[in-house]
Amino acid sequence: MSRGYLLGLDGGSSSTKAVIFDTTGNVMGVGREACCLEHPQAHWVERDMNAAWVSAAAAIRGALEAAELDGGEILAIGVTAHGDGLYPLDRKGEPLGHAITSLDSRAASMVERWCQEDVRDEALARIGQTPFAFSPVTLLAWMQDRQPERFAALGNVLTCKDWLRFKLTGTVATDFTEASTGYTDVNTQRYSLDALSMLGIDGVFDALPEVRMPDEIAGHVCEAAARETGLKAGIPVATGLHDVTASAVGLGNIESDTLTIAAGTFSINEVFSDAPNPDPRWATRNGLRPGQWLNMAISPASSSNLEWFHRQWGRTGDGGAGAFLADMEEALDEAFRSPSRLVYHPFLYGSPYDEPASAGLFGLQGWHGRGHVLRAILEGVVFNHRVHVDALASTFAIDRIRITGGGSHSPRLAQLFADSLGRPLETSRIQEAAAWGAAICAGVAAGAFSSIEAATRLCEVDHRYIPDARRQAECQQGFERYQRLIECLRPLWQMLDANASSPGAPDAESESQSRLTAGATR
Repeated sequence: MSRGYLLGLDGGSSSTKAVIFDTTGNVMGVGREACCLEHPQAHWVERDMNAAWVSAAAAIRGALEAAELDGGEILAIGVTAHGDGLYPLDRKGEPLGHAITSLDSRAASMVERWCQEDVRDEALARIGQTPFAFSPVTLLAWMQDRQPERFAALGNVLTCKDWLRFKLTGTVATDFTEASTGYTDVNTQRYSLDALSMLGIDGVFDALPEVRMPDEIAGHVCEAAARETGLKAGIPVATGLHDVTASAVGLGNIESDTLTIAAGTFSINEVFSDAPNPDPRWATRNGLRPGQWLNMAISPASSSNLEWFHRQWGRTGDGGAGAFLADMEEALDEAFRSPSRLVYHPFLYGSPYDEPASAGLFGLQGWHGRGHVLRAILEGVVFNHRVHVDALASTFAIDRIRITGGGSHSPRLAQLFADSLGRPLETSRIQEAAAWGAAICAGVAAGAFSSIEAATRLCEVDHRYIPDARRQAECQQGFERYQRLIECLRPLWQMLDANASSPGAPDAESESQSRLTAGATR
């Protein structure tokens, strides 16, 4: 094992982290920078691509400063970031308007159209997934339909990770895992023109970036990036991988019997398999190598709910979701001792359901306090994960579960997951799992590790949580209330949808989209 340090760059939906590790997985320094999301209208969630890079560069400088290291001491860099969404470039390599993030749901009407035309069923068989509103292929179909001039100006279609790596190296590429976000045939695991034609977007084929493996060198830090980050020009940068897959790697979950839960912005629940097994309840995408697949049951409904609650009713400067949970311990203790039947649906940004679901808090009464509401939010988030986990467990054998993200190192939340799932659950000593997964890819690329498999042996278990029989029964009752309310509300979600048009109302969406198209193609 080589001496030196590895940098994992992890681009989230609203902030970017840079984490410097030694080659045994110990964190030497962390830099974190916010990157604001923009909501120009209902269901639109965008970000300025150049601002995202500025945040990433600042995070890297912060990590170097925290680790008290010179940029030349970094052996290699691995990049990961939120998947799906769309980071479009024009033919000069400049941003083509703002990025559309994976929290965006503007293209829901395209999914509805595909349902009516039976395209979704064909997509499941051909590309291994039914496209979501936030899938790159769905957003491209929406862009072709609503912003044709912008679509015609496409030079490359990238994800967040690929954009950040492009700014680091000047090289356009994607990796094996993110190539399969709708562009590849599920059986061949390669780009498929037929698949794009099925979705009506075959014109984008030439804009797809070259595919490389996650642990290959995709480029080297360029002079411009070196000046902005404090890194040394010429440091190798690995292709990296989707943060969902990076989290599994960072936890050491790379075999087919292990389930990874990432309780981040999205509810991520995933298991590898050695054969494709498409199902409408999950996306079947490429694994770490040809002949391996990753089955991802996901929805944008996890710790983003805690962050939202924290923004509304937390105190400025008291940290992120994990710190907020620690600050609320006393109130939560009281809330969990009370026989509250509050139910929360965590659908602020989306859900696992076809209908335009909305978040909701049910059973609220005057004696409830902040602790009771936060308890309901925690339970709602965990119950949404359970919907996905139960789906995967119905098909795949699962012998072990590991969790990361969203305050999951809080013993209370980790135990709530174990009790609600009715399964033992492990946390890893590696708390920055996605960044460590990216750093592992960098370490293999630079020769610090012989393989990804070898490096994952460093991912030791930190704690194991066993379901408590009494609490498990209570969680089961709560889950049944949660599910029953969903079934009652599903017929009403359309009526509550802010994007539903009213008779005679002006089409503000079309007007705003026209302005965006004009600005993006100037």
